[in-house]
Order: sequence, then C-alpha cells, then structure tokens
Amino acid sequence: MSVTDHSDAPEVSGTRLTSLEVCAGAGGLALGLEQAGFDPLLLLDNRSVACQTLRMNRPDWDVFEGDLLEFDPIDAQHVYDVDLLVAGLPRLKATAAVSRTRDDGSELGLVKATVMLAYGVQPRAILIDNVPDLVTSSKYAPLREYVEDELTHLGYTLRWLVVNAADYGVPQDRKHGILVAFKENGAESFEVPAPRIDADLTVGNVLYESMSAGGWSEAVEWAAQANRLAPTLVGGSWERGGPDLGPTGSKTAWARMGVDAGTVADRVPGSDFVWIPDGGRDGLVKLTVDQAAILQGFPSSWNIAGRKTARYRQVGNAMPPPLARMLGSAIRKTLS
Repeated sequence: MSVTDHSDAPEVSGTRLTSLEVCAGAGGLALGLEQAGFDPLLLLDNRSVACQTLRMNRPDWDVFEGDLLEFDPIDAQHVYDVDLLVAGLPRLKATAAVSRTRDDGSELGLVKATVMLAYGVQPRAILIDNVPDLVTSSKYAPLREYVEDELTHLGYTLRWLVVNAADYGVPQDRKHGILVAFKENGAESFEVPAPRIDADLTVGNVLYESMSAGGWSEAVEWAAQANRLAPTLVGGSWERGGPDLGPTGSKTAWARMGVDAGTVADRVPGSDFVWIPDGGRDGLVKLTVDQAAILQGFPSSWNIAGRKTARYRQVGNAMPPPLARMLGSAIRKTLS
C-alpha cells in the first residue's frame, strides 16, 4: 500500500516572497504557500485555537488573534506592499444548502472586508478561497460584480477558478472556488498547472498504514474496499454539533467504503475490532482527526491544537496544503 508523501516546507530556489493572510485557520494555505516560496509577514484569525495551531507549528510566524472586520493595516504597516494578500474565508452557503436557516451575511462581509483591505495594503497579488458557488452561482453574481468593480478600480486584473484538490495530490474530491488578482495585466499570464492523474490516490491506499497501526488485522480488506477518493470533508459549524465527516450524501459514500462518517474516533481500530461493512454503524470503522488531516493533505509533522471537535473543525475547514502549494507556485511564477 502506498501513502501520499506531504513534505513539510521544502526549499524553494530563488528570492522568497511575502504574504499577509487573513482567516488563516489551521494553516493549510500558509503551509502550502510556504512550500511555494512565500513567507507570511502576518497571519490573522479570530479563533484562539487556530492561532495556537499556527504558533505551535511555526513559532517564528507573526500570528495575530483578531477579527478581520476590525483589522486596520495602519496598525501593521510592515504588511504594506506585500507580495500576496491571502484569505481562507469562512464558507459561503452553497446553493444546495439554501434550505438551511443560517444566514451567510457575515461571510459575505468578510469577502468585502478582504477587498477593502487591498486598498490599504496594496498587495501585488490577491488569493481568495471559498466554495465553488462563489465562482459559478448566479446567487453570488452581485458579490462577484462588487469584487470585480472594486479591484479593477485599484488596477487589478482578475481570474475566477474552480479547482479540485484531487487533481493535485489530495485523496479527496474537493472543489474550491478561487479568485486570483494581479496588479496591472498579471492575470492574463496566470496559468493553472494541468491536473495529475494518480490511480493510487485512494482512501484505502493513503490510510492503510495508519489504519493498521493498532494491530487491526482486517485493514488490508478494508483498504481494498475503500478504493476511491474521499468525499469532501466538511468542518461544520463552530456554533453547534460534534464532529462528523459531512452531510447525508457524504455519509452514504463513506458507508460504501466501510466507514462510519457520523462521528470521529479517538483512536484507530485495535486488534479486537470486528469490521462488518454491511452490519450498520457499529460494524463500520471510524476515522480519527489525524486520519482526516492525512486526507486533507497535511504532513504528519503538522500538529493541530485543541480538543477533538475543535481539531476536526480546523482540519475540515482548511485548504489542503498541496492545493495551496500549487496555487502559490502558479502565483509566484506570474509575479516573477
């Protein structure tokens, strides 16, 4: 069985560039951008546990706990003229979730706040990450128009993209809606690398080593059944509920791989675990937070702070570092 190798911050030749990141979360974007040659001058997040994760892994990073809506770059003038402004914003409500009662007004406000931040910081490039519907849905056409009007006024050219992390080494069918913007005509030369096809990139192959670490003898049989990409991991709401791997459709897909997606385990299965894939939830194996992090493309050396639910929220809401590295490398090439 093969395991995807996600190295931690490899050397990048040439001059390193700088970034300012808001809504930094568990550091998936920051780690991938670091691997692509960007060093953060400042990372901002409003959750103390996320800030703890960032500081624990990179003690030399300047991490500020605060609200993007209240952040004034005049108090951090060293970020002026930064190479890249990055925003891993909380997810807007997808069109498929219109029946939910949660209002996404605050998330809309954070998109606009990021655009306004560009006025003060004047970065050479901008990267905003969110749901694919930000790029494709008519519901968000007014927001896209607002973003385009404001950034064009500042002299930026823009590209809207939908990219799938599975195309860049992540064992998960995970699509992201992306905005990249560059001063002057940079967007015209921005190129997304061609997708890589990897037939071995399956849940079973990637998680076999960890799934067998507790002595579970049926890990080989389980891995053979888990012979496909993972559904999109969903971090869920910080305000309610415990950790699970996603909505009903995702849970059904997980069950076909012999996984109970309704919860997250404290530890991998032991030698006494009996796997009964067609015997209901009690017979299904459960994933741990560390295994979710593997599926998200984090290296094993990256530590996630907090208790189980908070750890899973951070992992599920992150951008996979390999996808961030790909985007960062493409942006770096354009800026060069």
